[in-house]
Amino acid sequence: MLLIRGSAGGTALTGTLYEPGDDPPTFRGAPDDDAPYVWVCDAFYEVESGGQTQTLDGREIRIAFESPMPRGFADRERAIDAARAHIRTQFARLGVDESDVAIEVLEAVDDGPTGR
Repeated sequence: MLLIRGSAGGTALTGTLYEPGDDPPTFRGAPDDDAPYVWVCDAFYEVESGGQTQTLDGREIRIAFESPMPRGFADRERAIDAARAHIRTQFARLGVDESDVAIEVLEAVDDGPTGR
């Protein structure tokens, strides 16, 4: 499992790329189990009222979230490229230039069961 994080304007967005052997989420709208790589990440946009308040580049904005839309991919590089594009698009929806978004790919750490 990889975490793909984009940072800009003092905030970050992180999505998860499930790889072969990982258990991607299963819910209505999730890609079929034949996809070896599954990308899941929030999508959002700026709104004038409602939503959640977020600070971006020192200004407070309100954002509304859309339901995450998992996407399946046949190979790792295409999945990572799509994840990078998705993250840049989300920041662009808030007025951040894509060249200002720093993206990092991180190996997820499995800490085992929680709540113990």
